[in-house]
Amino acid sequence: MNTQLILNYLNKLSENNNREWYHAHKEEYKEANAQFEALVQELILRIGKFDSNILPREAKDLTFKLVRDTRFSHDKSPYHPAFRAHIGPEGKLPVPVGYYLMIKPGGQSFLGGGLFADMFKDATSMIREHIVENGEEWEKILHAPDFQKAFTVQGTALKNVPAGYDREHPQAEYLKFKSWYLEYPLRDDIVADDKLFLAEAVRLYQIMKPFHDFLNRALEGFHMPTR
Repeated sequence: MNTQLILNYLNKLSENNNREWYHAHKEEYKEANAQFEALVQELILRIGKFDSNILPREAKDLTFKLVRDTRFSHDKSPYHPAFRAHIGPEGKLPVPVGYYLMIKPGGQSFLGGGLFADMFKDATSMIREHIVENGEEWEKILHAPDFQKAFTVQGTALKNVPAGYDREHPQAEYLKFKSWYLEYPLRDDIVADDKLFLAEAVRLYQIMKPFHDFLNRALEGFHMPTR
């Protein structure tokens, strides 16, 4: 697979973010998208070797469109110059949590994991309760040497510990969170080397797995809201 081709296309799209250019270069998009889907397909296979919750799937079912929803945005550029995918137990649904990938030139590519969405109040409550009841396990995951080297838990958070929770709880800072996720930035030169990229992605995703296992146990029984 040719990850440099992916970066090249996205660079051009970023410089020509308009519908006329996009449609005039549809074949370039198809080539870049095919390379990205091949990359995601290989990741599915490799992740599945250490995470049995990740089932064989078609990569195209796990990717996101380039088209942006500009209705409520000041930025009216029609395309998001990035290829993105979420490899989770239920495909690209945000719950159960899974392995996220964004390729975006200019050092904006990253590997991600955890719960990015903060609008699911039930999911937030379920994770908070799980942290309260399993604080030692949570701390053990976050303080594992490889995890600490690679990640810091991020997420939208309240200023104070929410009502109903002990402000002196050992994990009080994490109880403020409404989402809990991880990001690991990738330089363009790493993305451009497909073999290096795949090796690095699999290494980091494997380090994420205990974090995902904890969150997904917390989220057992959660149902995505129906549209």
